[in-house]
Amino acid sequence: MTDSSIITREQEAGFGDYLALLKPRVMSLVVFTALVGMLVAPGGINPVVGFAAILFIAVGAGASGALNMWYDADIDALMRRTAGRPVPSGRVRAEEALAIGVALSVMAVVMLALATNLVAAGLLAFTIFFYVVIYTMWLKRWTPQNIVIGGAAGAFPPMIGWAAVTGGISPESVLMFLLIFLWTPPHFWALALFVRDDYSRAGVPMLTVTHGHRAARRHILAYALALVPVSLGLGLSGIGGPLYLSVAVVLNLLFLRGALALLRRDEAGAAADGYRAEKGFFRLSLYYLFLSFGALLAEAALPGGFRPGGV
Repeated sequence: MTDSSIITREQEAGFGDYLALLKPRVMSLVVFTALVGMLVAPGGINPVVGFAAILFIAVGAGASGALNMWYDADIDALMRRTAGRPVPSGRVRAEEALAIGVALSVMAVVMLALATNLVAAGLLAFTIFFYVVIYTMWLKRWTPQNIVIGGAAGAFPPMIGWAAVTGGISPESVLMFLLIFLWTPPHFWALALFVRDDYSRAGVPMLTVTHGHRAARRHILAYALALVPVSLGLGLSGIGGPLYLSVAVVLNLLFLRGALALLRRDEAGAAADGYRAEKGFFRLSLYYLFLSFGALLAEAALPGGFRPGGV
């Protein structure tokens, strides 16, 4: 590769490429769940401190995304869904993504510690480490349980938000963690059902590749069932209530119905209609998580719920 080609590729990188490097869609989920964890926590937090905490949690999530893209550039280039990302497409150099990821990680953890407390900062540091080292560098390429164990990384944000307010961990924050932890596998396996060729081509041992679609469908139903007691348990906790419970019951019924529908599907029929039901279940899983946490937030806004500042 000539120096001129490197210069050309560097000049092609724009603001949008560096923003994409931080995985903004994943970051939005992290910010939302962390914000809910913060706002439903007892005691409240100064709005300025709360804004700073959310900002640094978002920066930490973006740093994780950049490090993930740096390490996964080789397999991202082989998958249609990810080939256009900044690093595999050549618009951002891998070394640049690494430098950005490391710098943002250090800044996010240090600044969160200064803005809030060491518990929240420690959880953020562990989340970044878990996502980059445990999931990206190890689990993703070695076991079909990659998304099961690795899903813990995406489940920590509400615990971080809670810890930013309270300085600790509680049964409520653990239940929020478990809700995302158990939600993650069926969410990603639904995606894997209709992008199986991508994972197979890249050599990623996703469950759909190693054990087939039928096994993935059974696992989706199993995790949908496991979600029910955790989801309803949140409704009976200190941050739950009748509004959240009502929403949780409806969402779990829809989720279970969708999982059962997937289980009854045969592969020939699914392929014939373009995996329409699988794509619908994937969208439903997104609504499930956002509406579950939105219901927690709405519950906190009702009379008698927790308020920022303890009001």
